[in-house]
Amino acid sequence: MILTKAHLFESWVYRGIGNLSKAKAMLTSAQTAANSSYCPLHLQAALNLQSSVLHAKDKNYMTAYLYFFETFKSLSVQGKPTTLNALKYMLLCKVMLNLPEDVTSPLSIKLAVKYVQLHEIESMHAITFAHQNRNLSKFEHILREYKDKLSLDPTICSHHAVLYNTLLQQIILQIVELYLVVEFDYLAEQVEKGQQEVEVKCCR
Repeated sequence: MILTKAHLFESWVYRGIGNLSKAKAMLTSAQTAANSSYCPLHLQAALNLQSSVLHAKDKNYMTAYLYFFETFKSLSVQGKPTTLNALKYMLLCKVMLNLPEDVTSPLSIKLAVKYVQLHEIESMHAITFAHQNRNLSKFEHILREYKDKLSLDPTICSHHAVLYNTLLQQIILQIVELYLVVEFDYLAEQVEKGQQEVEVKCCR
């Protein structure tokens, strides 16, 4: 169990410094050590949580969502403080996958109810609403309003740019599809962004 914890800690460190290949390798070592002896539920949940985060880093959001879902159920039963993180990241994957916003529907029991009114979960609901309604200004406002809950969480913060770029692209496409010819200055005015930023986004 000590070896499992040591490898898991190494995986956390490598993930923190951005070395995902070594983070995955250390996680595999931790899982191998865990399988060779008795692994307590809380440690298994920690392994699953790390695995989920790494899958999300690889943009494999469906697999990450399923791992987060199982981790959330396990941590809820154990009453661990990291339960909230698992739920937040599960919601993050829902946003990335553009899944329905309802949190409790996929859960066999109402484990998420006591967390719904928390500030952290409110911020994720707000992000989901703005993203699904393709409201870029609202999205930016939410990032500012919930800065202490969103930007300070490295896992969620790392996906902000992806969400922002995806949303901006969707809005630009929505406008462009209405016309045969569209000028960049008009596009920039509609999305309330600089013309150069819009040009770069259209070129990609």
